[in-house]
This record gives sequence, structure tokens and C-alpha cells, in this order.
Amino acid sequence: MTIVPIIDVSGLGGAIAERKSVAEKINSACEDIGFLCVTGHGIDPDLSERVRATATAFFDLPEAQKRQIERQPPGYRGYIPFGGVSLARSAGKMDAKPDLNEAFSMGPPSVPGSVDLSDPVAAANFALNRFPSDPAEMQQAFEIYYQQMSALAARLLSGFALALGTTEDWFNDKIDKHISNLRVAHYPAQEGKVPEGSVRAGEHTDYGCLTILQTDDSPGGLEVKGHDGSWQAVPYVPGSFVVNIGDLMAQWSNDRYVSTAHRVANPPAGVLTRRLSVAFFHQPNYDALIECLPACSNAGNPARYAPITSGQHRLNKLNRSSQTKVA
Repeated sequence: MTIVPIIDVSGLGGAIAERKSVAEKINSACEDIGFLCVTGHGIDPDLSERVRATATAFFDLPEAQKRQIERQPPGYRGYIPFGGVSLARSAGKMDAKPDLNEAFSMGPPSVPGSVDLSDPVAAANFALNRFPSDPAEMQQAFEIYYQQMSALAARLLSGFALALGTTEDWFNDKIDKHISNLRVAHYPAQEGKVPEGSVRAGEHTDYGCLTILQTDDSPGGLEVKGHDGSWQAVPYVPGSFVVNIGDLMAQWSNDRYVSTAHRVANPPAGVLTRRLSVAFFHQPNYDALIECLPACSNAGNPARYAPITSGQHRLNKLNRSSQTKVA
């Protein structure tokens, strides 16, 4: 039995009674484990497959060719070589080993006119994307997918707002120039002996508001830390997305919602399968001030976190996890 509930979110586009019903389910999941598996999301499965197919073709290229678009400071865009990140370090475990994956990352496809690029935090978070020339169709597929994920995240956040006791449009002016990151991670088949203590992606919490993850059913997958400290596999439901809240949503909700630790485990020894995960890390506007929602604090439960901007919080986390300082 899974600890991650499966929720049909199609009702978020319906009448208020339907929206409230979905919001109640979101609220229960986020107060309990901070993870949910969503169906009824409206994303075209053919688009999801195009993203996966072009990403797979890219990762199959020779290493030297992929490194032609390797990420460069101050941004976090382009190819991230195998072992280039240790997510556990973002959680303060500075002796953690590099993760056993390679990745491709993109940010916003364009810069809104209201963004001041003379601000170094803005400049880092709106750095130019770096796409390969081969496969030629990769950029178009990724940019369309990014926009569709942005719309889905906004729809989900309307449900989150309703669940948290505020107006459904409360997040709108905090995400109208969001700095979300679309990251595809490739976990190659593990041939030979895996170094002790190394995993596909180390234990961490996500940095931002919420994550929308497209995964697959290959062995060695996503695991969430249960209330008893044990690792529980997150279910694979074809056509669905796994959604989990990140640190900023936990701070906005004053820890009413839980940003739960998770990892990507190694497959069983001798199982030589690769894995591909497509993650949309939704991050509010770089200058959005993250402070406790009015409905989530009172005299007996004061705000637990000092206010911080979304952009600075993200850069702090990236600099911990990366082998290369990004700003």
C-alpha cells in the first residue's frame, strides 16, 4: 500500500464545489506526506513522449558533443555531466558523494519586460538557455512542455490557495514571471560495482514551490521518506504526474505542508536498466518575498521562518548542491 495518494485534479476546472473537493484532497496529502500522484491534468501524452524521446537521443550522444552545451556560470542551463551534482549537499550533507546521473536543464524561454537584468539574482535566474543542435527538435519540444507545465502549476496552485484558506488567485502575482527549471535526469544502467554510499540522487528536499515529475517504471526509482524514517517507493501510474511540495511552500504554509525528503534509489544489483525522469521545478518570481500566509499563523503559532526572496533561496540551494558555483 502506497503512502502517496492518487488524486484526479480535473475538478479544478469545474464549479466551486468540485474545486473545493479537490482542494480538500490536496490539503490532506500535503499535511500528511507532501506528495501526491495527479491524474486528470490535461497534458497531452504525445508531448510528454516527444520530450522523453528527444532527451534520450541527446543523452545517447558522445560525451564531447554533449559538453558543447555544458552549463556555465552564472546560470544553471544546459548539460550537467555525470556526477556534476550532489543533491544531498543542498540539504547540508556536505560530505555526500556525487549523484549517479547526468542531466539537461532549462529555465524560462524568455525574459519578461518587467525583469531587471542588472540585478545579479535576476540575471542568474534568467540566464540564456543552451540547447543542442542535435536533436534539432529538442528545443521546440522542451519549450512547449515548459509552457504547459507552467499552466498546470498555476492551476494546481489555485487549488493549493483554496486549501490554505485564501483566495484562489493569491499566488498569481507571485508567479507571473516565475523562474522555474525544467530538468531531465538520465540515470544510466549501473554496470560494475557501485561506489559505497553512492545513489542515483541523494536524499534532499526540493527547493521551490512545487515539483511536477514525469517518471517511468524502470527499477531504481523515486522513494519518499515515511513518517517512521523508512524509504517508500512512489507509485508509477501511467499517464500521471508525481507532485510534491518544496521548501518554499512549506515556508509559505508555516510548515502546515510538509516538504518531505526523497531520493532516487539504485536498482537491484545486476539489473541493467536506465531511467529517465522529467522534472518541472516550479519556482516563484525571483523577487517574490516568501513569508508566512496570513491564514497559517496566529498568536499561538507565529511565523517560523524569516522572509527570503525566491531567487536568493534558490541560488543558496544550487550553490550547495553543485560542483560549480552558479552565482
